[in-house]
Amino acid sequence: MTSGDWVSSSASYVAPRHDGQRDAWTEEAKARGEQGSQRIVIAGEVPAPPEVADLLGVAAGTPVVVRRRVMYLGEAAVELTDTYYPLGIAAGTRLAGTAKIPGGAVTLLATMGHTARRVHEEVYARVPDDAERSALALAADEPVLCLTRVTEDESAPFQVDVSVFPATGQRLRYELRIG
Repeated sequence: MTSGDWVSSSASYVAPRHDGQRDAWTEEAKARGEQGSQRIVIAGEVPAPPEVADLLGVAAGTPVVVRRRVMYLGEAAVELTDTYYPLGIAAGTRLAGTAKIPGGAVTLLATMGHTARRVHEEVYARVPDDAERSALALAADEPVLCLTRVTEDESAPFQVDVSVFPATGQRLRYELRIG
């Protein structure tokens, strides 16, 4: 993503899709005249990393479900995203498998009674590790942006996304509605 800014808003990524709509990434890329796709590299139970455990309100090492994805724009990998769910929500569901979920995970979660009521995001820049640099085809001196998103329903966090993408050409857009 080096030609022009990629402007992204988080709102569509936490709202369930309507019948027949594709996932938010595919729709966002299509709106730009591009082809967005994703590959689920790993899905299933893992011990919660300390940062994720803290955000989900569980002890470090507690089993959680992760969906590790590579997001593509055309043929190029442009984002690495790990999405974590509490085991009690995701075990035995499509969230624990590598098959694509029609409308995306947020749509499935909504049918299970989990919709976003509060979202926290943190964005920071850093130097990528070797695996990230290789997967995203980054130059040696090119930084990445990291986005951590915690999505809560009425009672507790039910999803944590940890995303890494090239910093060059990115623009994140946030809109707040108060009252």
